[in-house]
Amino acid sequence: MSARHQPAKNRITPAPGQESVWDYPRPPRVERMSERVTIEMDGRLVLDTTQAVRVLETSHPPVYYVPRSDFVAGVLQPAAGQTFCEFKGAASYLSVGSAERAAWFYPKPTRGFEDLAGLVAVYPGSMDRCTVDGETVTAQEGDFYGGWITAKIVGPFKGAAGTWGW
Repeated sequence: MSARHQPAKNRITPAPGQESVWDYPRPPRVERMSERVTIEMDGRLVLDTTQAVRVLETSHPPVYYVPRSDFVAGVLQPAAGQTFCEFKGAASYLSVGSAERAAWFYPKPTRGFEDLAGLVAVYPGSMDRCTVDGETVTAQEGDFYGGWITAKIVGPFKGAAGTWGW
């Protein structure tokens, strides 16, 4: 059986109060959140906000985007490199404290993703700790997508070795 068919076979049925990443849309959807999101880095709290949005895309844990203005002053620094998302456009990178190139943003998000303007996403695996409503986030496997896994999200998730063909 090819890797392409593995997710449907191994899909986890969500329990009440859970979401399956296989029910998320493609192209992705941007959803405003009211939960409290915190990020700790270099032994200190560098972000505490209730103004996050999350991007939901088939097979991926949500990526949380938070207001750049809600980070502690000076913690975000420009980093080298740029990538391109077929949906959201050109992304630029930031370092977060001592974590090099650990965050990204879309300076000019494409049509349909305008809500991402002024927001930053971080790779939770590069931070000391990220939380959503007090729950510590587990980072999505791999070093490309940056999804945030909580108890209410079920997979399987794209990102780990062997999942690129999904």
